[in-house]
Amino acid sequence: MALENLSEKLLSLPSEQEESLRTRVWTESKKMWVVAGPAIFTRFATIGVLGITQAFLGHVGTTELAGYALSSVMDTLAVGILLGMASALETLCGQSYGAKQYHMLGIYLQRSWIILLATAIIILPLFIFISPLMQLLGQDPLISDVAGIISLWFISVVFSNVFSFTFQMYLQSQSKNSVISYFSLISITLHVILSWVSVIKLQWGISGAMASMAIALWIPVIGQFAYVLCGWCPQTWKGFTKSAFTDLWPIVKLSLSSGAMICLELWYESVLVLMTGYMENAEVALNALSICFNISVWEIMISLGFLASTGVTVANELGAGNAKAAKFSIVVATAMSTFIGFVVILIFLYMLPEKHCVSL
Repeated sequence: MALENLSEKLLSLPSEQEESLRTRVWTESKKMWVVAGPAIFTRFATIGVLGITQAFLGHVGTTELAGYALSSVMDTLAVGILLGMASALETLCGQSYGAKQYHMLGIYLQRSWIILLATAIIILPLFIFISPLMQLLGQDPLISDVAGIISLWFISVVFSNVFSFTFQMYLQSQSKNSVISYFSLISITLHVILSWVSVIKLQWGISGAMASMAIALWIPVIGQFAYVLCGWCPQTWKGFTKSAFTDLWPIVKLSLSSGAMICLELWYESVLVLMTGYMENAEVALNALSICFNISVWEIMISLGFLASTGVTVANELGAGNAKAAKFSIVVATAMSTFIGFVVILIFLYMLPEKHCVSL
């Protein structure tokens, strides 16, 4: 009887281990999507605001659309720098939250504001003098002048990104993701209405489209400010403090190293836009290329959403001292990303015309 019981236990052991692994993968996947889902939606909404602005500028004129494409080169440059540097806050807040050092999240948030605001001021001349800079690089003078007008509106977008990116990292590390999504939904909905009224009905042209974009991108920032400062994050926000002005250099170094990786991912498209400006029919080429890139950016937002989710999960586990759990999170995230990428490839292959599939 003892031998029979022992054999039964040995036979049931693999299935129990398999069940345990399936449960762990399922639990980890749900935990990951809690952050990744809202993060992807938020990024979709932000890119959607920019895409809607581009679409309404297409109603204004082809030159204005080409000018928007050129000015978006500088915006992509700024987004790469600011988003990359803000990703350091994701690591710091995630580890502090995992280690239950909740008060440090508010301090890290304020330090990131100081660093990113200084960075935004440094890159400000690129937006102010974009017209002569583009002409110096050999771009079409008329398109460059229009880009100069549009880029001035992008200055408000740059400063909204300083707070938007940092608030996202701060709230995501606490799994307060629904707040970000709600404000993003309000933002893009209002932007469609304002753009239609200002561009189509009132015929305000560039000013109407860009003002609508600026308002839409500041709505989540104001909402998140109110959410944090009005007491909805009592554990992590203890008010403004002088400690935010101390120990800035380690965060600067971490921000620069984090920024370098994301900048390289985002900037290569900007280089292609600049090269397209040298073509004979630059206006049409810039319009077509910028529209294609705006579509491809939506795919990149899925990757960035998973990046945010993995970063938060791993940082929380490392902060709590669970190195094995952090490794398991990376494995699950990699497997999930590979699976989603494979499914997307199959969908695109299925949508290709039959003659293209034969040639492939």
